[in-house]
Amino acid sequence: PLYHIFSLTANCLTFMLLGGNNILITNPRDIPAFVTELGKHKFTVITGVNTLFNALLHDPSFKDLDFSALSVSLGGGMAVQKAVADQWKAVTGNPLTQSYGLTETSPAATMNPFELNGFNGSIGLPISSTEVTIRNEEGVELVVGEIGEICIRGPQVMRGYWNRPDETEKVMLGDWFRTGDAGRMDDAGFVYIEDRIKDMINVSGFNVYPNEIEDVVVSHPLVSEVAAVGVPSERSGEVVKLFVVRENESLTEQELQEYCRERLTAYKCPKHIEFRDELPKTNVGKILRRALREEKEDE
Repeated sequence: PLYHIFSLTANCLTFMLLGGNNILITNPRDIPAFVTELGKHKFTVITGVNTLFNALLHDPSFKDLDFSALSVSLGGGMAVQKAVADQWKAVTGNPLTQSYGLTETSPAATMNPFELNGFNGSIGLPISSTEVTIRNEEGVELVVGEIGEICIRGPQVMRGYWNRPDETEKVMLGDWFRTGDAGRMDDAGFVYIEDRIKDMINVSGFNVYPNEIEDVVVSHPLVSEVAAVGVPSERSGEVVKLFVVRENESLTEQELQEYCRERLTAYKCPKHIEFRDELPKTNVGKILRRALREEKEDE
């Protein structure tokens, strides 16, 4: 939706500035109609969230479209999963890359160079005039490779929340904005997001990031969508629970548990799996882990 800062700036305003023709999809949840509309245009750029790219790839007609003009496929709003990126490249011939930002950063902060030919798992490099550091809870800058909170400084960063000095104080460290996202940076300056700090699962003192688990689980050929959340445990504080949308009902809990055990450290493996017909999402299409956690708390 155009009221979202990503589509407002990256699509509506930027494409308009470049003289591009914007095709507005009024109901992106109707995937067959979406694919039909795409078939009418030799489109050059497509942006979206991971769930949208995944849904398009699961439509049987999508692979028959003409992708010869497609030069940029850009994911934002949530982490792009490697399994989705790999399949997107195989079907379209165009790499699916990531950018990163927040409403508070207007929104762009980092972006991968478009000349990269493959998915590297990072959210890219800081854009022009923008600085990114990784800091601990006390605001001290960490060394390369260490996981901490992603902090951003630049001309696009907000001064504060309107008439909310209390909330502003929580997120501003001088002129650095504390994003609430856990991440790390490599030697070349590429930033990697682990997850929202609030979504982190604490299993026996170990930090478990839902993105990592979801990235593994969605690579199973019979998994369409997945959300990982932490649920209380008397023994370990929290354990991992999965909410899974299956491609078909032949996938069993036991089979998925075994798939995870082969690919994840023991404490990261899900202790509970619940199959669903669909997962709760925002209007942008981002999966709402919070709603799933609150749902469990109410039971």
